[in-house]
This record gives sequence, structure tokens and C-alpha cells, in this order.
Amino acid sequence: MVPPVHVNADPPESSATPPFLVFLTTWSFDPAAAIVLVAAAALYLGGVRSLRRRGHHWPARLTALYFLLGLGSYAFISFGFLGAESHELRWAFTTRIALLLFVVPALVSLGRPIALARAALGAAGQGRTDRFLQSRPVRLFGNAIFATVFACVAFMIFLTPIAAVLRDNPWSEWTISVLVPLAGLLMVLPIAAHSVLHTSFFITVEFLLAFVAMILDAIPGLLLRLNDAVLDHAPAVVGAVPSWFPSALHDQHLSGDFLWFIAEVADVPVLVLLFVRWMRLDRREGKKLDELSDEEMEALTQAHLRQHG
Repeated sequence: MVPPVHVNADPPESSATPPFLVFLTTWSFDPAAAIVLVAAAALYLGGVRSLRRRGHHWPARLTALYFLLGLGSYAFISFGFLGAESHELRWAFTTRIALLLFVVPALVSLGRPIALARAALGAAGQGRTDRFLQSRPVRLFGNAIFATVFACVAFMIFLTPIAAVLRDNPWSEWTISVLVPLAGLLMVLPIAAHSVLHTSFFITVEFLLAFVAMILDAIPGLLLRLNDAVLDHAPAVVGAVPSWFPSALHDQHLSGDFLWFIAEVADVPVLVLLFVRWMRLDRREGKKLDELSDEEMEALTQAHLRQHG
């Protein structure tokens, strides 16, 4: 990714965000993101085509959601202002990563790519997909508690000079374009697909701890916002910059503001999904109990009393 060249100035903090037209028209090419886009589009269209060849129909609405919102948001973030200015602006860098980790995977999941893969691959492919979703790494990433803690730990990097190294290295930028949304997908898709099965007690505990995780997610953004020293020690931008360009400290404060907002808002869908999963499991367990005969219910009650008596 080749960032735009600026000329030097020390602008006031009051004009630290770009004009709307500049935000919409600034862009740069990211080869890694382009490869991801082509591969993701080809796989999805291949699945739709495979279903059609077998006489099945895949809703056009889901395809539109996948391409317009899912891949469209990924392209806008990677090629647009956030990707182009990620090298110079701390807030563009951190916002880009937060959106790639939280927002893009959530929008991609609206196209139901897991359901498409299971339907398009047939019985054998469906078994492989289910085994992948039930594998230990996916179950770990698909745990709502792990997702929030992982994001908090990852965002702590923004408080260190490592953030400046990542911003300054084109190879790390291209790696971010691939690995960050992939990590987000591993966290979002299993939860959205309801492929991780737990007991109602576990989901209740998970639901309560997710509220605690919301506080953890706020920590990196708050530390960036409240700290009066530039934490990444990145060298100042050389040359003249636009009049709206922020100072290094204000850039860090903006980074904390956006990171805090995105992380907190992104936790809301996770809580909603956990609540929906808990309701479905409770309904399923209630249905099983209703199907028991009086004798089976009595035996179950006695076994429970012996176990806890």
C-alpha cells in the first residue's frame, strides 16, 4: 500500500479530521486486499453456481448483502481513506484495524457464507465444514468471551512502539489486510451460525461475562484518549500536511475515541447473538422435557435429587 505524500505544517487541533469530500475521494491500492476480494468473491459465486447446477436456489438478497455490505465495506476500508492514510495517521490505522476485526466480519456473515458452503458442498463437504466448525481453534475463537479478551489484548499493541513499526512497514500492512478480517471471521461466523453448542448454564455464564468483557474492550481506547504523551514514539510526518492534519497527540486522542466507540458498539451484536442462542437452547431443552413421559420425568427428578442430595 503506497500512502499519499504530504507537506509539513503544524495545524491546530480543532481541524483534525478531513473534509467529507477528502474522506470519500482519497484512495490507494492494496494488493493483498485485492487478492482477498477476488478469492472471497470467487468462492461465494462458485458456491451459488454449484447450487444452481443441482437445481437449487440461493436467495439473491443474501448474495447482495455479501457483496455490497460484506466485501463492499472491506474494499472501502482497504482502498479508501483509512487504508491510504493508515501510514501517517494513528486514528486511521487503529480505526481500520477495529473495523476489519469487528464490522467487516459481521457484515460478511449477513450473506450466510457458512450456510452456502454447507449447501453447496454436498453431504461430504457438509461433514468437513461441520468438523471444521467444531474444531478446537474455531470453538476457541467462536467463544464470545475469548473474542472480546482477544480484541482487548490485540488493541493493547496500540499503546506501544510496536504500533509505529506496524504502520511503517508495508509488509505488515498487507498482512493486516489478510489476517485481521480472518481472525474476525473466526470469531463471528461460528457464533452467527450457532455452530458452537453449549449447555444453558454455560451460555448464561458466557452472557454475564460478556458484560465484563465490554469494560475490557474500553481499556485500550481510554488509555489512548487520556494519556498526554505520544505512546508509539513514531517520528513526525516529514513535509507539508493539509490544514486539517492533527498533531501527534491529538491524533492519538482521536485514535482512542474511535477505538473506544467501535469496540463498545461491536459488543452489542455479540450480546444479542448470545441472547438468541440462549433462547433457542432453552426452547430446545424445554421441548425435550415436554416429550418425556411421567415415568421418565420422575426418574430424572429422582436422579437429580440423588446427585445433589
